[in-house]
Amino acid sequence: MASDKITNILRSLPNKPGVYQHLDKNGKILYIGKAKDLRKRVSSYFTKSHGNARTHMLVRKIEDIKSIITETEFDALLLENNLIKEYQPKYNVNLKDDKTYPWICIKKERFPRIFSTRNQVKDGSEYYGPYASVKVMRTVLDLIRQLYHIRTCKLALSEENIQEGKFRICLEYHIGNCKGPCEDRQSEEEYLKDIEASRDLIKGNLNSVKKMLTKQMHTLAEELRFEEAQKVKEKIDMVEKYQARSTVVHPTITDIDIFSVTTDAEYGYVNYLKIIDGAVLQSHTVELKKKLDETAEELLEMTIPEIRELFKSTSKEAYLSHEIDLEIPNLKLTVPQRGDKKHLVDLSLKNARYFRMEKLKNIQIVDPDRHVKRLMQQMKQDLRMSEEPRHIECFDNSNIQGTNPVAACVVFKDGKPSKKDYRHFNIKTVVGPDDFASMEEVVFRRYNRLQNEGEPLPQLIVIDGGKGQLSAALKALETLGLRGKIAILGIAKRLEELYFPGDKYPLYLDKRSETLKIIQRLRDEAHRFGITHHRNRRSKNTFKSELDQIEGIGPATIKDLLSKFKSVTKVKEASLEELTEVVGHSRAMRIIAYFAKDKKQ
Repeated sequence: MASDKITNILRSLPNKPGVYQHLDKNGKILYIGKAKDLRKRVSSYFTKSHGNARTHMLVRKIEDIKSIITETEFDALLLENNLIKEYQPKYNVNLKDDKTYPWICIKKERFPRIFSTRNQVKDGSEYYGPYASVKVMRTVLDLIRQLYHIRTCKLALSEENIQEGKFRICLEYHIGNCKGPCEDRQSEEEYLKDIEASRDLIKGNLNSVKKMLTKQMHTLAEELRFEEAQKVKEKIDMVEKYQARSTVVHPTITDIDIFSVTTDAEYGYVNYLKIIDGAVLQSHTVELKKKLDETAEELLEMTIPEIRELFKSTSKEAYLSHEIDLEIPNLKLTVPQRGDKKHLVDLSLKNARYFRMEKLKNIQIVDPDRHVKRLMQQMKQDLRMSEEPRHIECFDNSNIQGTNPVAACVVFKDGKPSKKDYRHFNIKTVVGPDDFASMEEVVFRRYNRLQNEGEPLPQLIVIDGGKGQLSAALKALETLGLRGKIAILGIAKRLEELYFPGDKYPLYLDKRSETLKIIQRLRDEAHRFGITHHRNRRSKNTFKSELDQIEGIGPATIKDLLSKFKSVTKVKEASLEELTEVVGHSRAMRIIAYFAKDKKQ
């Protein structure tokens, strides 16, 4: 049976790939594992019976669980491998060497070779990978050899050796795989163009390669050479599965600290990744309670020295998510903008955000009141309000095809729908499809009634629409003397822009923002509620427009007809005898005569 602490951790784990660490009561790592889906995999330890006594013993000792999320399952595999070698947990199989995965090497030499290796030599050569699938790696090497003229020999092609004529062209030249740089039949400049093209292919710029292979496959199929076409198709499949490199391991990035920070209204979360020899060996996130509304940069400045001291870091360089005004002796601080370094900072940020979400989910489970208070404070800050939006109302108009215009008002209290307070409005004073006038009418009617009945007003009104709808709603509030007393904003659908009264430019919130998600949910709920009412009203009007026009057929008769025949169409198709059974002969004759006249017209 899992403890409450473990149960809460399991609930907050994401359905994403990553690595998990089981810890004992002293914080010592018992086991490190990888997962395609962290929540499912880690939960299985506590929901399934274990026939293996060793696994059963492991589960009994687990007092805490830590996780590191990764971009892909393959990244999780590599990270698991690195961490096991670093910490050698008791319940993991020992890994004796670090030659597990092969790499593609572009050798640093004149007329560079391209080949696979499991040994990295620090001589300036480029290494790409690692590759979990040798088959995928060989496909890439085969493609390079098919497309470009890269030598396979190990000759020392110095300028002196070539000029002295020490070498002779070989079979590779005669079969067209090599252009003979050993006899100076290919210039170094021309050869390096092939190397650059090969480098692009290794890095994953595959579109041109796939187009070429697809064209080749179609040509072979048209020539009825189906077996060869199938082999080319298999190569295309392999290229599509090919992963050029991992954000978890990169041999050119050695002994680096990575720091990133994400914040909300109350806390900051700083993540630290330790990179040694291109591999992630440590991930640690700290939570910081804001005291004086500190910025993300200030939190990062405070935390970097403490974390480096805690982990005894001696790295000479650190990559950061934010620019900071801090000088640390013997430490170079960089904010990468692109490439592998930026990918590692993004990975760190991803783990900081995950740690934050894990904390928030735990709070929501353990202390719902604290969760609501935090959420309301965050919304107050994001929307620049003077008070927390505990009571929010959202309006949406529906007038599909210009008929039966209606509007909907949905209500959220403490960030959750309060469905008993939802209201529908049939537009009364506006003729035709006029969104702005309709919005002004329903906002006026809603708050005029609340004031007359002494009901509490919301702290925030959300209008589904841009500046036009917002201006119409403001006119209604002004008429009621409520302008400036209730915060109001409009949300435009296309770019999720938030418009405030008097602001020339819209506000854009982070797509992951909880505030934006609640506003989007309000908007979507108002739209759903309004559309449902609109459909019902339009459906009722369809019945009325057909049957109400028949003289001598009243509401009770219409009800009986629809109860029996289910639709107006079926009433039209019914025979005199069938109608007589329901409404009598006289009314049946009227209905038959009406629809017969309708057909003639």
